[in-house]
Amino acid sequence: MKESNDVSDLDIKHIDPTLYNEDLAPLKPQDRNWGAFEIFNVWSNDIQSLFGYTLAASLFLTYGLNGWAVMAAIILAGVIVMFLVNLTGKPSVKYGIPFPVMVRASMGVRGANLPAMLRAIVGIFWYGVQTYFASTAVTLLITAFVGAGSGSTFLGLSGVAWVSFVIVWLFQIAIFWQGIERIKHFLNWAGPLVYVVMLVLMIIVWYKAGSELIPAIGTIFSGGSETSGSSIAAFMAIVGTMVAYFAAVVINFGDFTRFVKTERQMKLGNLLGLPLNVAFFSFIALIITAGTLVLFGEALTNPADIVERVDSLPLTIVAALTFFAATVGINLVANFIPPAYDLANLFPSKISFKMGGLITALIAFFVGALWLSVISQIGVPGFVNALGAIVAPFYGIIVVDYYLIKRQHLNMQELFSSAPGSAYYYVNGWNTRALIAFGVAALFSLSTVLVPALSALGGYGWLIGAGLGGLFYYGLMRQFKTAPTYAEQKAS
Repeated sequence: MKESNDVSDLDIKHIDPTLYNEDLAPLKPQDRNWGAFEIFNVWSNDIQSLFGYTLAASLFLTYGLNGWAVMAAIILAGVIVMFLVNLTGKPSVKYGIPFPVMVRASMGVRGANLPAMLRAIVGIFWYGVQTYFASTAVTLLITAFVGAGSGSTFLGLSGVAWVSFVIVWLFQIAIFWQGIERIKHFLNWAGPLVYVVMLVLMIIVWYKAGSELIPAIGTIFSGGSETSGSSIAAFMAIVGTMVAYFAAVVINFGDFTRFVKTERQMKLGNLLGLPLNVAFFSFIALIITAGTLVLFGEALTNPADIVERVDSLPLTIVAALTFFAATVGINLVANFIPPAYDLANLFPSKISFKMGGLITALIAFFVGALWLSVISQIGVPGFVNALGAIVAPFYGIIVVDYYLIKRQHLNMQELFSSAPGSAYYYVNGWNTRALIAFGVAALFSLSTVLVPALSALGGYGWLIGAGLGGLFYYGLMRQFKTAPTYAEQKAS
């Protein structure tokens, strides 16, 4: 009964301006209008991007593994990610809170800013990079009509490229500024459209390849001559690579599930959007890749290269619009919404969700503008990947804390309270045990990125880092598993 009362009482009674604003407040069930279709499209836009297609296609060619085994590994990764996000998504369905508020329960009301800001930095960086990649689709479209221009460049970008970059940058801000509903509508439109175009491209390639397509698939599916041990290692590397691809959204999935009406709809959306969606999209990637082997004598993994080789103006127009929509979609899902919440959590009284998004966009503008000429040349992506690895232990800490320590019970009033002695105040707002667990686990996950001897673990370093974070956290916090919260003590 106590838990039921907590869920029904989502009005924060004592407003602490350092922890609360309307965007961070619990969203009541009657104000939520997302269902399974919206969650499905979160994953559709994540998977069906230019990079997502290239990753899926390249996995069939990179590891020398039997193609059916590659398909099995990709599907297994989808199942694992589905399991992971069902765990992180459930608390936000129940309480209607975003990730930076949810993580206060384990890290402390002030300590939550650490994972939030690390996640924000990663998101802002990749938001800028993905804005640049989305602009290349617009450049392809403009060039198809008016040509490439004079050829002069500034910071590595032509005049047409600069115009395209600014168009994409402004377009994303315009969608974001109209609120989560407009973002939802865009995702619901972009996800299915990408599928339609990829199916059309598959049919065109299949038609042009003719009877030679099936033997080409057999070539890709022939596999190599690895030993059993190396085959298992390759299989696990593919699984780890695909899980790592989704890692950013896995941690802050609550930013989306807070809008979902029921846990059942979340789980159905995850089932359709992950293992089933990944399997179907990977099959499309396989057919198209095999077709390019027949048509062009080499297996092409970049959709833009395929469209350019096919040399059809109608296809170029449709594909450019689709690649643009797909890349903007993943940018909004993985790299725009999370930093907006994370920055709002830092100074709630001064930064709203919209203001956090605007700050994200302004910083990301310079990242995207300098990507080609500067950032991609100096190894900054390695730094950001290292930050991504550091964030991994927070997943284990969040899940263990909610399910094993807090026993799926959170006190909404005290998640927004910085009063000394309150349930999530810990030591000056920081949970020192969580910091220790994070620090020790992060040393490992970071070492898989920075230490050459551990580079073989890089593919699944995120999974191991998350597991260690949860394990260390449980070891340090298990004595508090049955301890009553401060609110429960007062009630008794």
